[in-house]
Amino acid sequence: MPEEIIASQETRAGWDRIAATPEFRGLMTTKKVFIIPVFLFFLVYYFALPLLVGLAPHWMSTKIMGGANRAYVFALSQFVVAWVIAWRYLKAAGKFDRRVQEIVAQADESRGGK
Repeated sequence: MPEEIIASQETRAGWDRIAATPEFRGLMTTKKVFIIPVFLFFLVYYFALPLLVGLAPHWMSTKIMGGANRAYVFALSQFVVAWVIAWRYLKAAGKFDRRVQEIVAQADESRGGK
């Protein structure tokens, strides 16, 4: 049991060192610059439907495509938007993962390749 505690403390110290590097802080800033605006956009987009249906029911009930009204088209568009956001995040996450690997490799090199 004491060996596990020591190993855990060493691992924690190693991660604390990595978290203190400018590269890691830059990565976290880059992630925030991507995630926060996308989250806010989707939040506004998601709640726009019930707000518009409640505040402008006649406008939202206007038929625009065959039998579908604006509310149905808007609701279906939310699926498309969610998939586009997921696709964009997957592309960005690949870049984030590569940067994480570089940061960890740099930390390993600075510790002597352990």
